[in-house]
Amino acid sequence: MNVTIPEKVGLKKKTIMIYGIIIFVCVASLIVAFYVQFYARIDLGRLIGINKDMVYGNKTEDEKEEMEAEFLSLFNNSIENIEEGYENKKQDESKNLVYTNYEKKETKQNSYDLEVHIPTINVKNEIVDNYNKEIEETFTNMTEKVLKSENRNVIYTVDYTSNIQNGILSVIIHSNFKEGTKAQKVIIKTYNYDLRNNKEVSLAEVLNFENIDKQIVQEQINTEIKHEQQKVEDLEKLGYNIFTRDANSDIYKIENTEEFYFTKNAIYIIYPYGNDSNTSEMDIVIL
Repeated sequence: MNVTIPEKVGLKKKTIMIYGIIIFVCVASLIVAFYVQFYARIDLGRLIGINKDMVYGNKTEDEKEEMEAEFLSLFNNSIENIEEGYENKKQDESKNLVYTNYEKKETKQNSYDLEVHIPTINVKNEIVDNYNKEIEETFTNMTEKVLKSENRNVIYTVDYTSNIQNGILSVIIHSNFKEGTKAQKVIIKTYNYDLRNNKEVSLAEVLNFENIDKQIVQEQINTEIKHEQQKVEDLEKLGYNIFTRDANSDIYKIENTEEFYFTKNAIYIIYPYGNDSNTSEMDIVIL
């Protein structure tokens, strides 16, 4: 009689392989669930590196030049690209998450020509309260001073824009101040707030959210600043008095960069020198 002995070893290997695959799938699912639960910012496509909608960091030089030339057209005094699901964050439920709280257009001959649109960020949070306080102190108070001025030939404008992208509320305010023959002063302030996690968000964090290599961005910033400073030095040789930059300053490090605007199709990294000096000069790096 022929007796067939079962292939125990082969069966065992196959069983182990099946169980191994099941365990791997379970562990992978737990990891994804962990990221979704605690790092909702990172979607599955980005986690596994197949985000087809990545638009940051891939622009041509011509595209960047065009966007920089059209930078001022961004300021439409409204909020765009409104994502749903954040109504419970509002301080005033009847208004948008960003709205024009103070606006005035007035001209007084030989004294001032004024047009301002000053926003309020409509979010219930102490961090945002401080944003709104700074906005009032910087822009509303200056408006009141201009309205009280006499025979100073002041031009003063304030405009803003804002949007929500991937749960981040980004607001940018642009003001222009010109008095008589004095140098023009341009101030740009930005506010970036994570609506999902109720916290201020930095440029480094946004780059991380969007899987953008920080070292590459830092090199792009350094190259842009050095290029602009070289143009300044060339003009100085021709006798022009131009605002100069210290290309080696720490202000250009990503971790120290304060002003940036995050939209659905670009990240604007801005160095507005008028925030601290009487100048309209600024450098913009667009991703």
